[in-house]
Amino acid sequence: MTDQPPPPTPPLGPGEQGPSDPTSPGTPPVAGAAPGPQPGMPPGTAPGLRPGAPSGPPPGWDPAQGGWGPPPQGWVFPPTGGYPPGAGPYGGQQWYPGAPVGWYPPGHGLDPNDALVTPPGAGIQGWLSRFNGALRRGWRQLVPIILLTQVLPAAVLSIISLAVDPTAGWDAWAAEPGSDATARLPETFGTDVAILLVALVGGSLLFGLVQAVGWAAGSWVITQQAAGRPARVDAALRYGVRRALGLWGWTLLISVLVGVGVCFCVLPGIYLAFALSMAGPVYLFERQNPIGRSFRMFHDRLGLMLGRVALVAAVVIVGSLIPGLLESLGNVALGPDPLLSPGTAVGAVAVIGVTALLALPAHLVQLVGLLVTYTEQRAYEAPVNSAQLAAELG
Repeated sequence: MTDQPPPPTPPLGPGEQGPSDPTSPGTPPVAGAAPGPQPGMPPGTAPGLRPGAPSGPPPGWDPAQGGWGPPPQGWVFPPTGGYPPGAGPYGGQQWYPGAPVGWYPPGHGLDPNDALVTPPGAGIQGWLSRFNGALRRGWRQLVPIILLTQVLPAAVLSIISLAVDPTAGWDAWAAEPGSDATARLPETFGTDVAILLVALVGGSLLFGLVQAVGWAAGSWVITQQAAGRPARVDAALRYGVRRALGLWGWTLLISVLVGVGVCFCVLPGIYLAFALSMAGPVYLFERQNPIGRSFRMFHDRLGLMLGRVALVAAVVIVGSLIPGLLESLGNVALGPDPLLSPGTAVGAVAVIGVTALLALPAHLVQLVGLLVTYTEQRAYEAPVNSAQLAAELG
């Protein structure tokens, strides 16, 4: 006897199934439980699959790795909703120029190992690597170009200036007995000054045109070699002649602006020289608005540009002042008018030639340094590579 009420269902015998058994026919499925095979379904077939379909892991799942395999071809993340990547209602995301070093947006044409373009974030080491690489690849072509278009014209201009320098004659006139140098000027003063100005201004203009040939030719050599193309000296000079006139015109305008700035307490001239340092490369590669583009590049990344251009300027100033000082000391040792006698004239020409040759490294640093700085700024604005830059030169 027991005080408990009898069970709601009678006890089951051996082999019998109760109504609560999930495998019992007619039993409703339990919420949250996986449904079992339905009547008439082949063994090993899961519900929802057509008869005969395999019941293995879902497509894309790699049991050996315990994870998903590579995505199918054409699949992107995040999903684009059927739009091509970069299109759609929201468009593409703007590439942030301060991305970490070594990260570059895929498919944008920016090669972190490009021979000429310093990638954003690579710093001074990346810049120096491209600078040294350009010198190492192109010095055999750049040295003769610099000799013909920079060193030789500078030496000729120095010899002409020495030949027309009237100071030796004025000193001789002042030393004559009975002359009063403080009372009046030499009779030939006006003529001497006019000849000197014509020689200096005319020679500088001609030298600037020849120099423009060298800048254009050297830029062409560096860019072609970085793109893996041959760069002969004769082809480079032909290109330089073709582009020299326009580059010369912009250089004259920039020189006038810098000169006017120097007249206003020097600092404005220094600022203009830095801010317009990219005008030459901008003209060669983009051929439009060199002054405005150079100003914008300078101010967009002021600290970076100041560092790069200041480094180049420091090397150029030191590399130019030392030869100039040696030339002055050599001419002083040869007397007030070295061209009066054949012996001192040969010595003066030799001194000018050697000191002009000593300035060759400064010309190389200026050419390569400013060009590598320009390509780095282009990479900050948009992805670019050496092949594209070579195509822009034409």
